[in-house]
Amino acid sequence: MISTSEAAGPSRRDRRHDLLPPLAAWLISNLITWLVAAASVAGDGSTVDYWSPESRRRWDSEHYLSIAKTGYEMFRCRERHPDFPDVVCGNVAWFPGYPMGIRALSATGLSYETAAVVIAEASLLGMFAVLWWLLGARLTWATGLTLAIGAVFPGGVYFHAMFPIATGTLALLVCVVGVKRGSWGLAAAGGFAATACHLVGAAAVAMLLLSAFFAWRADSWPVRFAKAGCSSALAACGVLWAKWLMWQATGRWNAYEIIQASSYQQGGLRQPFAEMRKAYDFPFKDWYAPEGHLPWLVEHALTAHRTQLWLNVAFILLVVATAAVRLLWHRRLETEEWAALILTVAIFLLPFLAGAEMSWYRNHAQMFVGLVLVKHVSRWVQVPLLLLCSAQYALLASMFFAGVLV
Repeated sequence: MISTSEAAGPSRRDRRHDLLPPLAAWLISNLITWLVAAASVAGDGSTVDYWSPESRRRWDSEHYLSIAKTGYEMFRCRERHPDFPDVVCGNVAWFPGYPMGIRALSATGLSYETAAVVIAEASLLGMFAVLWWLLGARLTWATGLTLAIGAVFPGGVYFHAMFPIATGTLALLVCVVGVKRGSWGLAAAGGFAATACHLVGAAAVAMLLLSAFFAWRADSWPVRFAKAGCSSALAACGVLWAKWLMWQATGRWNAYEIIQASSYQQGGLRQPFAEMRKAYDFPFKDWYAPEGHLPWLVEHALTAHRTQLWLNVAFILLVVATAAVRLLWHRRLETEEWAALILTVAIFLLPFLAGAEMSWYRNHAQMFVGLVLVKHVSRWVQVPLLLLCSAQYALLASMFFAGVLV
């Protein structure tokens, strides 16, 4: 006769083993990124030290760090820089979720820069763990290859950088978990964190609003609409929190809109296909190329944003086609699959609707949530996708470490 403790033992060991695949994916992602950094050269001609926080720091990182250190500010640029164009300067174009996390962690004694990297890496590990749970936490060819693709996901170098991309993606995955488990509170919390981190988090608001049609199936229709509406409204409060903090610092409720229109010519909806063309043609190579002799990887990566766009288009088409095939064969999608499909499509479109011609490639990294559906793709498609993602990851990461990307 087997005792209760003996029967529970294997279960506990299995749960411990369940943590190994996401941990391995996180370690492999760091190893690959380190190797790419070692084969790259910084914009000043120096070698890249991947383990230094400075190597993870780019243009927008300065704004996130400044919010963490001193809060929000907005001013006319010429008030401090007489030779600067007469536009609005400040940091009110960036959301507070990630900087507030940096501020909180820095209270432990870590520098702001180190805290920023720790949060990004912890979020990436969390992403792999939550994705693994959504995949069923069982190692098969399909789930193993899906995790491998996640380790070299297009634009994934920004998961390691001083940006809120990993934190926002983790929040989106938590939102999907909430919908799958029928917990509108967890879904709302994930949505709030996603919108507080980045404008792309607005995709969670839309998904939760539509969730009445594919989630909460144990409830009556009025209850389903109530849960969808409440979770969506609470998720949108992440944006209200951001705007409240900006108002507290600047006295303007529309501070975000002012700086976007003045300094970045953004505001209102754009024609997405025209924006895709502008993003594809953006002259990164001419604007930010490092001087002097360049390593082979850097030299061939200076226009990698173009192949990145092609790969992102292929990925979104693959996710949509997979969902369509599953609907045709099985007559339904699982709750988490509907959520991932809606989020992936919205994340792909949002940067082009907003006109983010210089940042779409990092925003698109949050399409990581679409891997929930890639699990169902044939191995004959997953393996070529993994190879393509690996090559593109090396190119775009080299472009990042060379200082070409912003």
